[in-house]
Amino acid sequence: MIKRIITLMVMAGILTGGFCAKEVSAKNNSLQIKGSDTMVNLVQAWAEEFMKKNPDSFVAVTGGGSGTGFAALVGGSCDVAMSSRQIKPQEIGLAEAKNVHPVGLKVALDGLAVVVNPKNPVSKLTIDQLAWIFTGKIKNWKEVGGPDLKVVILSREVNSGTHVYFKEHVLRHSHSTSPATKIGGSASGGKEEYSPDALLLPSSQAIADEVAQNTGAIGYYGMGYISKRQKAILVAKDASSEYVHPTADDVLSGKYPISRPLFIYTKGEPGGDVKKFVDFLLSDEGQAVVSSMDFVPLKK
Repeated sequence: MIKRIITLMVMAGILTGGFCAKEVSAKNNSLQIKGSDTMVNLVQAWAEEFMKKNPDSFVAVTGGGSGTGFAALVGGSCDVAMSSRQIKPQEIGLAEAKNVHPVGLKVALDGLAVVVNPKNPVSKLTIDQLAWIFTGKIKNWKEVGGPDLKVVILSREVNSGTHVYFKEHVLRHSHSTSPATKIGGSASGGKEEYSPDALLLPSSQAIADEVAQNTGAIGYYGMGYISKRQKAILVAKDASSEYVHPTADDVLSGKYPISRPLFIYTKGEPGGDVKKFVDFLLSDEGQAVVSSMDFVPLKK
């Protein structure tokens, strides 16, 4: 899979306490975008193409997690928040209290790839098995047909929308509570949490790097981060379902079971330069960028 390596653009002075992105936005048609680590490379690619078409505009993109993006939007330090999850009710409440009215827009689709080291012979797992691994109920790869080797669990940090999505759609959607419970048995009740032994890493790239050098590791990230240094496993809804690889077609069709929309949020209905940028994202040209970055456009 062809990967584009993108260097994030850092605006001079943006890290100093006295310089606010609000001031940046007031000058030179500049936009400040913050949030989802999953979306950083995609939004940066959008920004680069947008600036080619609009040379008087400047778009700065920084990550930090979906929660960070919402906090920045509410705090006034960005114009657009990018998020790999929907905004939470409590985040809406905090925004409304500051007279900020977030408006969300779906801009692309993503499949969450579950990855292991290429030397690991395990190549397919069910949602139940993934839940048992990431909650710590399965501790050794031999329990799922692999080698006698300790499972090393890698997760994104709690501020990450990817962390939240994986917990809600994998850990808490398991059909049964333990490997010893028959498939289709009692549900987990939606209270499952990551194993306390899970290593929480700050970025998708950090997970990719660790999996590449750790034979026992397993992690997850947006499929745009897949490379030859990791092996994306096939995932099935349950033991009687088809095992599916994270591909654009299977994400778009809904066949791949760990798929999600990607969003941007603005302060109220977008206008001015923000609307100009949003319109570009949804254009045919903008959606072509989605494909080029190994994410999934909203439609073929």
